[in-house]
Amino acid sequence: MAFEPPRRLVRALGETAPEGDDWLEKLPGLAREAVERRELTVERVQLPGGRSSLVVLVRRADGTPAVLKLAPPRARPESERVALAHWGGRGAVQLLEPVSEGAEGSEGVLLLERLHPDVSVRTLPEAKALLEAAGTLRRLWVDPPEGHVFETVAERTGRQAKAMRAGADAAPEVTPLVDAALSAREELLDSPPEHRLLHGTFRQSKVLSGDRMPWLAVGPDPVVGEHAFDLARLVRDRVEDLIAQPSGATTTRRRVRRLAESLEVDRDRLRGWTLFRAVESGVRARRVGRERDAELLLEFASWL
Repeated sequence: MAFEPPRRLVRALGETAPEGDDWLEKLPGLAREAVERRELTVERVQLPGGRSSLVVLVRRADGTPAVLKLAPPRARPESERVALAHWGGRGAVQLLEPVSEGAEGSEGVLLLERLHPDVSVRTLPEAKALLEAAGTLRRLWVDPPEGHVFETVAERTGRQAKAMRAGADAAPEVTPLVDAALSAREELLDSPPEHRLLHGTFRQSKVLSGDRMPWLAVGPDPVVGEHAFDLARLVRDRVEDLIAQPSGATTTRRRVRRLAESLEVDRDRLRGWTLFRAVESGVRARRVGRERDAELLLEFASWL
C-alpha cells in the first residue's frame, strides 16, 4: 500500500519544518517498515488526519483493530508514549505496545487502541460537548511519574514567549495583546497551585468515542503544570462560532466561569492562560500566513 501523507499533514508540517528536515520524504518507507515489523494489515490512512502525525487504521495479526501512528521527532512522540503508558488507559487511548526507550523500530511509532476516529465530542451539541470533554480531562490530571523528563509549562511557554515578542515586533498592531499575554504569563508562573501531568493540547476534537469507555483523549503533547493551563485551550473551542455570535464576548466569559467552576479551577488563572494561549496561537498563525485563523484568535483574545 502507498502511504501518501494527507494534505493537511503536509501543509502543517511544512509551516514549521526546520531547514533540511526530510521526515515527510522518509515517511512512506517508515510506515511500510513499521507495518511489516508488527505484521499488521492496513485498512486505510485516516483522512483528513492530524497536523503532526500520520494515522493509519490497521489490524493486528490476531485481527484486533488498532491504530498505527507515526510522528516526527519535533512532535515529541516519545513523550506521548510515556504519558499514555502512565495513564494506562484511564481517560486516554490505550497504548498497545509499550516499548523501552531506544528499542529498535519504536522511534516515533505508536501502536494504539482503535477508537472511532470520525466521532469526537465535537459532534455533540456545544453544552454537552464541553461537559463530556471536561470530564475526560479531569481523569488525566494525575501526578507525573517519578523522575519524569516532561517539559514544564514554564519551559514551553518560555519558548513561545520569545516567538510572540518577535511577532509583535513584526506586527506592531498586536503589541498590546502580546504585552497583556506576556504579563499574564509572568504572574501565573509566580505561584502555580499544582504540578500535574497535563494533556497539553486538549480540545474537543481530541476526545474520541470508544468501546472500552464512551470518550477517550488522544494526541497529547504532555506537559507538567497547573490545571488551568490545560483547560485554557478548551475555552476557545469552536472559536469561529463564538466570533459569529453577536453575544460572543459574553458567551466566552460565561464559558470561562462555567468551566472553572465545574473543574474547580481558579477563574482568573483560567482567564489568564486562555489569553496567553489564544494570543500565542494567533501570532503563530499570522507568522505562517494563516491570516483568517489569526484574526479569529486575536479577536477572541481581545474579549478576555
